[in-house]
Amino acid sequence: MLNPVAHARRQFRAWWQARLPLSDSITLTQRNVYILPTRPGFMMGATLLVLVIASINYQLNLGYLLTFLLAGCCVVGMHVCHATLRGLTMNLMAPDPQFAGTSACLRIALSNNRKSARYGIGLAVLDLDQDDRWAYTDVPALGSSTVQVAFKPGRRGLHRVPMLTAETRFPLGIFRVWTVWRPAAQVLVYPAPEAVPPPLPAGEPRAGGGATARVQATGEFEGVRAYRRGDPLKLVVWKKAAKSEELVSRDAQQAQRYELWLDFAQAGLQDTERRLSRLAAWVLQADRLGMDYGLRLPGQQIAPASGEAHKRRCLEALATC
Repeated sequence: MLNPVAHARRQFRAWWQARLPLSDSITLTQRNVYILPTRPGFMMGATLLVLVIASINYQLNLGYLLTFLLAGCCVVGMHVCHATLRGLTMNLMAPDPQFAGTSACLRIALSNNRKSARYGIGLAVLDLDQDDRWAYTDVPALGSSTVQVAFKPGRRGLHRVPMLTAETRFPLGIFRVWTVWRPAAQVLVYPAPEAVPPPLPAGEPRAGGGATARVQATGEFEGVRAYRRGDPLKLVVWKKAAKSEELVSRDAQQAQRYELWLDFAQAGLQDTERRLSRLAAWVLQADRLGMDYGLRLPGQQIAPASGEAHKRRCLEALATC
């Protein structure tokens, strides 16, 4: 049965969180920093209440002194705890793309423009039920500190960075001061590469070229020759060199007669996500071999090329397909 109180609480929380501004940089002020007693704080309050009642009942001057001394320490601790977060500036660095199934790392820079250090500041992903989700740091006076927080996106695609929270209980632990932050950044998640992909597909002849090139079971094109001084490193067949202890290179003239195309329609699987995983594995394999390759997707085609920028472009196309 649906709990109406819990449902109303979730609805109110979702409405309140949606009203928070989207920003990759936030400065904490009295308007966005909140404070409440912790469980030890409530116990401290109950202890002070018992002390003051006992002091009144038995007319204990030393009891009054102890009660108000402890109460004064609590008030000072509340002020210090709130000031630890107030005035702090947090900046989210652009997250790097990740493969599905791996944790994305968020780097947050904390800047302190105060002449005193800030201690015991923790950051975490909001609503992430893990005991080790908190990452704590101290921020030096007039300095900065970087904290890394991890979360695992659900699937491939472009995901908004989840809401973050920062808190501190310094110095006494009887008050919890926290804030909620809604970043505007997004993280791109590539398809998870297939664990054991089949060999790369056969090369296709260029327009006006000759015969079709073949690909061996190891994923490398046939047509190699002895290494010649001055050959580009991307033409060296390192796997053959490791086996035969002799450097060999792919024949550049033969390489000009064919093109390697990674085609969505020829991935050989029925499920779309599994096809994209196989294509991602092929992209990584072709890049590792230093080969020129192109990518064909429904409604999109990327011309053959090589290099880090081309690999990222192909993986981005697979992520957003």
